Amino acid sequence: MADTITFRPDEDAARALAVLTRDGTPVSSAVRAALIDAARGRARSALRAEAEALAADEQDRAEAAQVLRDMESLRAW
Repeated sequence: MADTITFRPDEDAARALAVLTRDGTPVSSAVRAALIDAARGRARSALRAEAEALAADEQDRAEAAQVLRDMESLRAW
């Protein structure tokens, strides 16, 4: 069983919660879904930032190109 969490929503959070529960979704479900969505969004942003940093890294790109050239010589056809 999960821990119980309480919070005091400010006006923005209360409005957001009203939107998320307008269709009858229970508050707990709406909050759970919002937390999961926020965590996924943060993970996507971090992954995107890492990919952009690697794409901008000339040394890494040169090394990847060299690996591809080396692998090409191992192709059967």
